Amino acid sequence: MAARAKKMRAEGIDVISMSLGEPDMDTPEHIRRAAQEAIDNHWSHYGPVPGIPSLREAIATSQNQLSIVQRPTTNVQRPTTNDQRQIVFHPEDVLVSIGAKMAIYNAIQTLINPGDEVIIPMPSWVSYTEMVKLAEGKVVPVQTTYEDNYLLTPGQLRAALTERTRMLILCSPNNPTGSVYSRAQLQALIDVLRDFPNVTILSDEIYRCLTYGCEASGLASFPELQDRLVIVNGVSKAYAMTGYRIGWLLSKNRDFLSACTRLQGQQLTCATMVAQKAAEAALTGPQDCVVEMRQTFAERRELICRLASEVPGFRFREPQGAFYLFPDVSAIGSGDEVAERLLDEAHVAVVSGSAFGCPECIRLSYAISTEEIEEAMRRIKTALS
Repeated sequence: MAARAKKMRAEGIDVISMSLGEPDMDTPEHIRRAAQEAIDNHWSHYGPVPGIPSLREAIATSQNQLSIVQRPTTNVQRPTTNDQRQIVFHPEDVLVSIGAKMAIYNAIQTLINPGDEVIIPMPSWVSYTEMVKLAEGKVVPVQTTYEDNYLLTPGQLRAALTERTRMLILCSPNNPTGSVYSRAQLQALIDVLRDFPNVTILSDEIYRCLTYGCEASGLASFPELQDRLVIVNGVSKAYAMTGYRIGWLLSKNRDFLSACTRLQGQQLTCATMVAQKAAEAALTGPQDCVVEMRQTFAERRELICRLASEVPGFRFREPQGAFYLFPDVSAIGSGDEVAERLLDEAHVAVVSGSAFGCPECIRLSYAISTEEIEEAMRRIKTALS
């Protein structure tokens, strides 16, 4: 849809694209400056496969601080290796990769053998399923419901688990729904997983810093998962650094991390050194930029929800995180039909929910300006009235 929108624009048609999942803001100035300084300081040679030590330390520290925020207690003292209330990560638990996407791909390629089952709650990000297929694993899709806010329930999880299950993929905040798991909801899923000790949980937390009115509880606050948790994150969404392509995974399982590092060494040697220094500056520098971006997205969320409530045939849950609205349009037609109609008649590009395993919905990204949101929703309302 993004490619078609660009083609129409090239033909002189005024198309508003709500199809892309990336912030429309510029990368903060202090991060850009760090990248420029890295070039001037000759960060232009091969680096260690798992990432430069200073960035790995920054990632571990950042993750541990996130876990402090999510503790069910008012005590916010710095964690130690003896702290049993959370999983404490160290630099040697980090593998830096070319974006969170490559980190997820490497984790799946390392853990999944032909025939292994991977549970993926639907709707889900489009690449999970294809990555499992590339590893010759078997995707076990679990269709979540509007009534459950598109969140996996303990009953659904237990029904999907078998002796062949090797991995569960969770994404919170979720793409495409914007739904967020509470700590209690995660605990209920973990209680089910106690009976299946060979299942690894891959937690995609790329939107972790972009929540509104709630906190996205991270799985690192559950120490019982220490040996079978893989956390994936990156700088793309929270710092508007999609093109820098820096992501990472964290794991306390040294056998897995060693194997994953060997795989990455054959794939890409190392992530770009200049981009690694920029990511380090993002994590260790002032975080005002993240707060400001989250506030901007929160205001846009309120705007698009208000305008979407006026569109006939739209049924949606207010997103708690990320920057997507995921309305059910089944009262109008299939997601494919509505997406085509909006592009052809309203000149607004959206993504059909069929791409995410939920064909009755469409995804609208509100990572665009307020003016574009207002005009796009006006066009959508007119086209669907």
